[in-house]
Amino acid sequence: MRNQVDISSAEISEILEEVMDPEIPVLSVNDLGIVRDISVKDKAVQVTITPTYMGCPAMDMIAATIKMTLLSHGFTDVSIRQVLSPAWTTDWISEKGKQKLLEYGIAPPNSKPQFCNTEFFTANEAVQCPHCSSWNTKRISEFGATACKALYQCADCKEPFDYFKCH
Repeated sequence: MRNQVDISSAEISEILEEVMDPEIPVLSVNDLGIVRDISVKDKAVQVTITPTYMGCPAMDMIAATIKMTLLSHGFTDVSIRQVLSPAWTTDWISEKGKQKLLEYGIAPPNSKPQFCNTEFFTANEAVQCPHCSSWNTKRISEFGATACKALYQCADCKEPFDYFKCH
């Protein structure tokens, strides 16, 4: 059993770098920004997480993986708490996480939505291609492999790619 009396939340956070998002396996839960709080009291560790969107199917798996990872590091009293407020936003993805998305071939979310035209409801957000860096892209589908991504295609290199939607 690990001596939990002297453990800090920063040390727990470092361990959580091992816990990857099951839908985007290059991002840790820290990179994704879903870890809202870590508290260590006596010998109990509580990790508070926020889903990327309401009903995210990966949250149960993420919570179980966090708990199993901490147990494997010798922590015996671990609880995971999910909170919905404040709602998660793509602003919580770390800069390191955005770079990992790009290297993985997923366009990271723009810091502020940008539109190619002024027609709000038909607007196509300007998204840079993660393969060739061109801005000459178009949305193919509002939904990609998961609900938090949209499918785009680059008009220059012709490659399709996922875009992690802003919200």
